[in-house]
Amino acid sequence: MNIRLNELLMDQRYENKKKYNKELKQLQYDMLNVQQHLFNEKVGLVLVFEGMDAAGKGGAIKRLSERLDPRGLRVHPIAAPQPHELRYHYLQRFWRKLPQHGQISIFDRSWYGRVLVERIEGFATKPQWKRAYKEINDFEKMLTDESYIVVKCWLHITQEEQLKRFEERRIDPNKQWKLTDEDWRNREKWTSYIESAEEMFEKTNINYAPWIVVEANDKKYARIVVLKRILEHIMQVCVEKGIPVNSHDDVSQGEDA
Repeated sequence: MNIRLNELLMDQRYENKKKYNKELKQLQYDMLNVQQHLFNEKVGLVLVFEGMDAAGKGGAIKRLSERLDPRGLRVHPIAAPQPHELRYHYLQRFWRKLPQHGQISIFDRSWYGRVLVERIEGFATKPQWKRAYKEINDFEKMLTDESYIVVKCWLHITQEEQLKRFEERRIDPNKQWKLTDEDWRNREKWTSYIESAEEMFEKTNINYAPWIVVEANDKKYARIVVLKRILEHIMQVCVEKGIPVNSHDDVSQGEDA
């Protein structure tokens, strides 16, 4: 996948709030329908969210999951590995978080840290992160050959938008916990992250586990696109597996009934 992040159309916006709320509600209803379908068919769903700091990953995950049945859903925020986890292969801690067949796991950051932060910060040697591309592709192939669907989302913002969000977090007492010294340091390595991400897309965007790259300067636009494209891939895979998802009427009509 030959993606150049600096060529994305970053001015994409969703201006109409009423239309946004209506479309979001419908997509969330569609996602709930898909969750129930995957549960009945015993197909697991693995969703990965990556992107620059403050790109809106948490907000997109919240909108995607807020109307789902929480009994079949887990969200895993991924931080640096704990000392005991370093005794194992780096994928081990992710294997332990995979969903049961028929359930959903959402990863807020993921095994792609191997070819992003671990590569850039020197936590993985060059031979380690270079061979990780094949290891990750094989890992995702094992899952999708089994009863799993895998979709990966990269939310992208500009440096200017990131700085604006950092400043908003710095002065908002409800959001200050989101901003760390590490976030500021990472801004100095912006170019390295861009280069690493583009190589990651090139080597790991596989048809069975695709990357969805979303312009996220406008949060509403990003949330709608994320939901739409995840649903599209799930529907496509279900058709290929011979278990197509039955469509439902518009959510507003269902509520009126």
